[in-house]
Amino acid sequence: MDWHKRYLQQASWTRELREYIFGEIGLDESSRTLEVGCGTGAILSEINFPVFGLDIVLASLKEAKFHTQNRIPLTCADAFSLPYADASFDAVFCHFLLLWLPNPRAALREMIRITRPNGHLIAFAEPNYSQRVDKPDALAELGQWQIAALKAQGANPSLGGELANLFYEAGIKIIETGTISHTSEAFNADEHALEWETLKADLTGKISDEHIQEMKLLDQAAWKKGERILHIPTHYIWGRIMQYNAP
Repeated sequence: MDWHKRYLQQASWTRELREYIFGEIGLDESSRTLEVGCGTGAILSEINFPVFGLDIVLASLKEAKFHTQNRIPLTCADAFSLPYADASFDAVFCHFLLLWLPNPRAALREMIRITRPNGHLIAFAEPNYSQRVDKPDALAELGQWQIAALKAQGANPSLGGELANLFYEAGIKIIETGTISHTSEAFNADEHALEWETLKADLTGKISDEHIQEMKLLDQAAWKKGERILHIPTHYIWGRIMQYNAP
């Protein structure tokens, strides 16, 4: 599985949203911005203002160093103990991160701590698989497989539906929230191949190869007939840090 290719695909889903929010904030050469959970640098490589990247996986950071041409400061650490001083950044953001954290509230507290008062905190993409829609109905089992696989990996597949409440409880002033456009109703060969690579990586050893292949063939046939709909509500939220009070 080429995870950087997958991350590039996910980054493409939020590109317009990121450009819009970063533009509204007015991030420029004088700003300090951090991506928490930067992975292999799929998003960092597209940013043209000063930005920092942090990830817990050293191998991902080595890839990010390559993809960003060694121009971005990268740090290996986890989201629960961010190695930055209070009020260090004008904006902090993450992307498909919070669902993977055992305690997203603790991570948000850390992100708040390192963001200056009146600064910005953005979660660009958090899915809610509990609301996944697969049509035709014969493909509904795919969603259940993926939910089970994500839970087995320690993720919260429904995190997107909890996102606004997490920000509200953390005392973040919500500026805007909604869902990104991630509904597939037209066949795209590259998208289809990546979706199935991801599914296979998640399901191998949990679902038989024969059953996976059978479902893949049903999926392909539905796309060719124009009957396939795949919708996973994926939420974003943009908030402002009013004040940080140390616990």
